[in-house]
Amino acid sequence: MSGASILTFNAGSSTVKLGFYAVADDRPRPLARAVIDFRDDPFEVRLTLDGRHLAQRLPDAGAGDMTAVLDAALGWLGGHVDLSDLAAIGHRVVHGGDLFTGPARIDEASLARIGQLSRLAPLHQPQSLRLIAAARTLFPGLLQTASFDTAFHASQDPLARRLAIPRALHDAGIRRYGFHGLSYRHIAGALHDLPPDARVVAAHLGSGASLCAMQGGVSRDSSMGFSTLDGIPMATRCGALDPGVVLHLLGPMGWSLERVERTLYHESGLLGVSGIDADSRELLDSDRPEAAEAIALFCLRIAGEAARLAATMGGIDALVFTAGIGEHQPRIRAAVCERLAWLGLDLDPAANAANARRISTVASRIAALVIPPDEEQVIAEEALDLLARRGAS
Repeated sequence: MSGASILTFNAGSSTVKLGFYAVADDRPRPLARAVIDFRDDPFEVRLTLDGRHLAQRLPDAGAGDMTAVLDAALGWLGGHVDLSDLAAIGHRVVHGGDLFTGPARIDEASLARIGQLSRLAPLHQPQSLRLIAAARTLFPGLLQTASFDTAFHASQDPLARRLAIPRALHDAGIRRYGFHGLSYRHIAGALHDLPPDARVVAAHLGSGASLCAMQGGVSRDSSMGFSTLDGIPMATRCGALDPGVVLHLLGPMGWSLERVERTLYHESGLLGVSGIDADSRELLDSDRPEAAEAIALFCLRIAGEAARLAATMGGIDALVFTAGIGEHQPRIRAAVCERLAWLGLDLDPAANAANARRISTVASRIAALVIPPDEEQVIAEEALDLLARRGAS
């Protein structure tokens, strides 16, 4: 298998992250990373390779045609990264439902099942399907795999996944699934400085945000449930919301379903509370009281959810911060840890300010860690595992 390479795609709503890996010693070793950014027109491709940062705008590729976009982006990237020995392409797919509890080979049957789940993730799944279709067009015959954000949480006890709704609705698939599973799987494999059975709450804090309770490397509970709206407030998403609010908006206020969806997904969270910005960095730099209120609410809900997840496990031994906010914003970490001091968490201010891996003091009963996420590495590992299985069959 050595000498081959793996390409990964991590599709978001406005960007696609790419990872390039060489297979060495039966492991994918990172070579380069890239981002296709659709937020500007023409779109931009950025590449990080050997410590260098390169960027290129591609005005001639139609942004509405994913195959043309991918062809143009890989055409430029191929001038810097060798794509001639690709053995597999791995894709992140947000929703696997109960149909996929681990990575899967992409073929007509699995594609049909992924498509069926689009109704459960209408804002995310279609983008992944467009990207998969484009990659299959450009690389016919090459093994392509899907890694699912929900799969890590399949280990949860059925009780943790239940909603208190009629059994017929539960049986129809309306249940708690959990998300950000690729990030949490990476965290689970990076806890080498903790006992194997440590009770860990990991907080994936980015524009999308959630928390996960894990023990022994497996998910026990999570803040996100049926959809990516649930749990703590996010950049533009509301987090946990009394369903009576939705009924009120649809009923007495006469809102359309489309307006409710737009408000809860794109106009709420930090943006909605502050009325200023969805970016926590901008809010931390602002002296307006609305900005401070949005940050305070964010931290309050994170701490409250961490305590709830600790209850699921019967205690907590470590709190892990990850993703953009969790990795780079000491003030938010400090505010969360201060609210959890009653559990025995004692923050080391100097270590926290330096974004060190361990930011708790020696005397702290709970370890507080900062671990960067690496979803692309997990996708590459799962693609390599399926590639090896195909070779062994």
